Amino acid sequence: MMDDRDWAEFKKKLKAKTEIDLDLYKEPQMKRRIGNLVTRGKFPGYTAYFDHVSQDKDDFAAFIEYLTINVSEFFRTPEKFGKLETDVIPDLLKRSPHLNIWSAGCSIGAEPYSLAIILKELTPGVKHRILASDLDIEILAKAKAGVYNENELKSMTPERRARYFDRVEGGKFAVKDEIKRVIEFKRHNLLKDPFESGFDLILCRNVVIYFTEEAKDQLYANFFKALKPGGILFVGATEAILNFRKLGYTSFQPFFYQKPLN
Repeated sequence: MMDDRDWAEFKKKLKAKTEIDLDLYKEPQMKRRIGNLVTRGKFPGYTAYFDHVSQDKDDFAAFIEYLTINVSEFFRTPEKFGKLETDVIPDLLKRSPHLNIWSAGCSIGAEPYSLAIILKELTPGVKHRILASDLDIEILAKAKAGVYNENELKSMTPERRARYFDRVEGGKFAVKDEIKRVIEFKRHNLLKDPFESGFDLILCRNVVIYFTEEAKDQLYANFFKALKPGGILFVGATEAILNFRKLGYTSFQPFFYQKPLN
């Protein structure tokens, strides 16, 4: 039975197994998303569904992927990535020739690999650090493998695709080692784990869609602390931070928020 007690027990079991705390997510949306799975599988309630899906490693991995909404592609929202390439990164390079960048909630790895391509072209031969993190271990494994279908590369120019990818079986594309080896992948829970600091640029795009407003504010405050003075936070095209001034940021450009230099 899908009542409040059942939901509370489901949340408790999920947190114990995965460290995902659904109290930090918008309840109506999460109940609806998970309820769809419960109804589709004809389970009597949330905990019955959880107990069933927990018995199979692949089924559980698919559930976590569904829950954490791992949809991504290279150069997602190309006009924003264009601004990153022409305005944001060149501005950061004026102060830091070796950039420290964090792709937070990196999903399948398209975002950090896109960054690596931009940096290779803007600063050939220069070593930067790109940290890519996600909560989902299975998705991180896919990111590390670096093999993509054509649709995930649809926003990339044919020239870049030819230069940085090898065609592999099944009509897929594998990221070349020169790009793969510059990314440092790590499992990280944005709502629980401690943050590193000293970042020039943090990207957190299309990650917070189901977070509560309180969880978002705490996350953006933690990002602020993690940035160097002058560092920039880049968020998704539907995730404008309306209270950015209250959190200490200035607006560099729409969807790019800067930690003041002083």
